Amino acid sequence: MKSLFRQTSLALLIGTAALVTSVQAQEFKAGFVNTDRIFREANTAKTAQAKLEQEFARREKELVDIGNSLKSATEKFEREAPTMAESQRTTRQRQLVDQDRDFQRKRREFQEDLSARKNEELAQVLERANRVVKQVAEAEKYDVILQEAVYINPKHDITDKVIKALNAAK
Repeated sequence: MKSLFRQTSLALLIGTAALVTSVQAQEFKAGFVNTDRIFREANTAKTAQAKLEQEFARREKELVDIGNSLKSATEKFEREAPTMAESQRTTRQRQLVDQDRDFQRKRREFQEDLSARKNEELAQVLERANRVVKQVAEAEKYDVILQEAVYINPKHDITDKVIKALNAAK
């Protein structure tokens, strides 16, 4: 029994040594992709940004108009307040507070909707980019591709290749 255990251990040790030697003989190839650059420079990301701007432009303009109107109404109130009756001044102040609260709510909803849609669009861009990264990695025999790192030597940066492939993949 001990003999069998020793033979198995020896065979395992020899196999492990052979595996380690063959792994060391092969070159380990690593790459890096800068996702921020992809979000800024890839055509798919630019298209997504333009789509969002078009989709939210009307609501943004409405908010700007409401904000300007509220500002004008507040300035008018401040000019006329000294000559108003107390009850009129109180009523007008409440109206302005209500309008401001409504404006703040609409602005917050706009920001939440925009943020949610932006996340959806960026997720689609990232999904496409990840497929392209995988294709580049397989084609060029990379062992690992990193998307975040504290430091990366520029010679390992494959972001340009990924952006070119993304732009060509339409």
